[in-house]
Amino acid sequence: MTWTVYLSGEIHSDWREQIRQGCADADLDVYFTAPVTDHSASDDAGDVLGAEDKPFWKDHKSASINAIRIQRSIQEADLVIVRFGDKYKQWNAAFDAGYAAALGIPYITLHGADIVHALKEVDAGAQAWAESPAQIVEILHYLIDQN
Repeated sequence: MTWTVYLSGEIHSDWREQIRQGCADADLDVYFTAPVTDHSASDDAGDVLGAEDKPFWKDHKSASINAIRIQRSIQEADLVIVRFGDKYKQWNAAFDAGYAAALGIPYITLHGADIVHALKEVDAGAQAWAESPAQIVEILHYLIDQN
């Protein structure tokens, strides 16, 4: 059985690639999906609908278009990994965790110990909290290859 895993959250490091490579190295049958990780492309997704003078409306259009891909990917996932990084606050990642929880799709949070307090409610709904991509790979290995 192929597992579909949605990789949500922070886009400024290579954590997705570390998980993909770790799963490939372990020969795990995983299909990964993710949001658009090109920041400019994501921010400008709504420009096709016309220019906006106010940043709110530009962001609103782009967020709405991006939500099509994100919601569909979460709905089709067996598991969602939600990464919270150090550089920016990923409010969208918290929303993705809540969406997964509302749909009954399990999720795992991935973040450092320094933001445990800020994410206590998000972590409380998660099936696990990991601090490294390697831990995510170990969890996937257990879930997929354990008989």
